[in-house]
Amino acid sequence: MAQRCFLSAKIHGATITCANLEYRGSISIDTVLMKTVGILPYEQVDVYNLDNGERLTTYAIPGAKGEICLNGAAAHKGAVGQRVIIASYVWLDENEARTRKPKVAIADNDNGVDQILECELDPDF
Repeated sequence: MAQRCFLSAKIHGATITCANLEYRGSISIDTVLMKTVGILPYEQVDVYNLDNGERLTTYAIPGAKGEICLNGAAAHKGAVGQRVIIASYVWLDENEARTRKPKVAIADNDNGVDQILECELDPDF
């Protein structure tokens, strides 16, 4: 059966706390945020900058409390204080897609979990 790509996890509105050009790549993400939405270390993520529209694909690494750090070349895509969306995706067949809900967390001003959103599935779709 064919598979399609669906949202798996999303951290919405996290604030960039550092940009480290000399690091060898990735994005450091507060460990609590990662665990809340189920993003694993070294998992591929997309990062969407809400302030400048930049988008990039990289991998996640666990960061310190409150940390959202663009590392390596990604450091050119955002600045401290800008807000981002971090998303991961999963390939699912049609049956899995009808039952699997993405995990979504809204970040607070300190990059903690402000709110967890319940994603609804439409049984008639």
